[in-house]
Amino acid sequence: MTAAGEVRWRVVGREGGSVVLVDLDAGLDEVRRERVGPDRWAVEAPAADPSARWVWSDTARWYPDLLAAGSVVARCQDLRLCHAILRASTLVPPAARADRSADAPGDASRDERWDAAPVDASSAVAPAGEPALFDLDDAPAAPVGVPDGIDDVLAEFRRQQDALRAASDPGRLRLLIAAESAGALLAAEMQAAGVPWSLDVHEGILEATLGARPTGGAAPARVQEVARAVRDALGDPAASLDSQPKLLRSLHRIGIHARSTSRWELAEYDHPVIAPLLEYKKLMRLMSANGWAWLDEWARGGRFRPVYVPGGVVTGRWASSGGGALQLPRALRPAVHADPGWTLVVADVAQLEPRVLAAMSGDLALAEAARGRDLYDGIVASGSIATRAEAKIAMLGAMYGATTGDSGRLVPALRRAYPRAMGLVDAAARTGDSGGAVTTWLGRSSAPAGSEWHEVQARAGGPDASDADRAQARRSAGDRGRFTRNFVVQGTAAEWALAWLADLRGLLAELPAVPVEQGAEASGPVFSRRAHLCFFLHDEIIVHAPLAQAEAVADAVARSAERAARLLFGGFPIDFPLDLRISIDAAKG
Repeated sequence: MTAAGEVRWRVVGREGGSVVLVDLDAGLDEVRRERVGPDRWAVEAPAADPSARWVWSDTARWYPDLLAAGSVVARCQDLRLCHAILRASTLVPPAARADRSADAPGDASRDERWDAAPVDASSAVAPAGEPALFDLDDAPAAPVGVPDGIDDVLAEFRRQQDALRAASDPGRLRLLIAAESAGALLAAEMQAAGVPWSLDVHEGILEATLGARPTGGAAPARVQEVARAVRDALGDPAASLDSQPKLLRSLHRIGIHARSTSRWELAEYDHPVIAPLLEYKKLMRLMSANGWAWLDEWARGGRFRPVYVPGGVVTGRWASSGGGALQLPRALRPAVHADPGWTLVVADVAQLEPRVLAAMSGDLALAEAARGRDLYDGIVASGSIATRAEAKIAMLGAMYGATTGDSGRLVPALRRAYPRAMGLVDAAARTGDSGGAVTTWLGRSSAPAGSEWHEVQARAGGPDASDADRAQARRSAGDRGRFTRNFVVQGTAAEWALAWLADLRGLLAELPAVPVEQGAEASGPVFSRRAHLCFFLHDEIIVHAPLAQAEAVADAVARSAERAARLLFGGFPIDFPLDLRISIDAAKG
């Protein structure tokens, strides 16, 4: 901090072949430039100014080299990620948004390069179930090129500061962009440190499940055995099992008229081919996604180093663009294995999104149902829903917009018991139904409906509209309403998780380093002697910690969760209980 108590900004960019540092001592218009060579930048510059907030185009482009040189940045502002937030947030007046219209209207192509590229909106509407470690599909984001010339970086930073000053609630937005940028630092750090991974355990799982490692392009023994059983049941020794169209034709010939080979649809049929076919699909998925080829590419040197994409989903959730970090099967949990003398502190939050909904809406009754216990058990105890299973179905239906089946039957009971919480998501759905944008607790906004959506609605309202036109408009409006209903909850849950991560990162940095001889060398020059976050998935984390610090790390994990709740929701009486365990591997139970 400066003497005046303001943040000390150090802006990083390139000019010619050199790195340029700009020190903003007296405001955005008075700058001091300094050229530094790559060696000095990587080793000396960040370490020489630990109180500064570094401003750069894209953390993923700048930070890995610093980490490789053993240097850590405490705070940054990632302009690419923050641009995506500010250009869409409804808290910022349209004229002040940090988008291409704010600086160079005649040169739109220049500012378009600051746009982030999150995953398609459909990825934000998760399945109606609670995500668990290693269970979600990857949602890769396309790489985005952003300018890192020092003048471009300064101009974008000025635009973003102007947008924040013009915002209706700048405090919330400042917290969001700080958390988003801290997440970007952590994503690079977790890739650098890697997930401690046991090659022996992983190979043992593969051999026990698939058979010995094949040679010469042959399938493993167990895969061949199950494939023979499938072909025998099909009555076709030459049946193709890896081409869906050909496999469907083989199934149709024996009276199984499935439209796809998904396990959900196949499980509806009673036939001797179903069990071996489902097992074959499971084995092939393990072999193709996480088999020996995956080990050779992604788990070299005792570490799995996934490529995280912060803000890769439109709600602010992370995605992954390499290694399948978000879809590793549960069977491989034991391969996540601490180094000798180290351990893993694993934590996940129970019912994160419903708890966030209670806090956002100020629903004291729902907060009471969640206090000190399983939230779904608390709903049952309130008398509004009969069983825990029904309470879970009803709550997920309310957040994801399910209107049929058990969810449709049970949600009205939640509306009576928790009108403020249900009113918040219902209002978000109505906004989406009408094409509007909704906003999370800290200020991340969904995009409004596009021209194609409005064309569908206009066509349905025209004098020549057909029944098909009107049905399409209803479906389109309903789909958008379900998206915005969940956007506000999932997006705010992502904000809470980022606050948790950022605070925990700071607490871990305060722990002492262990002696060199007790280090975890494969974690790299920065993290080989310090407890560090090594994995994150939405509401679950893993910390790789020296064994002697396990209890201190577990305490830091719990304290940071409590502090994240206070930071976002003040004194509102909601807790975020953790399933917290210390283990040498990530296997649960």
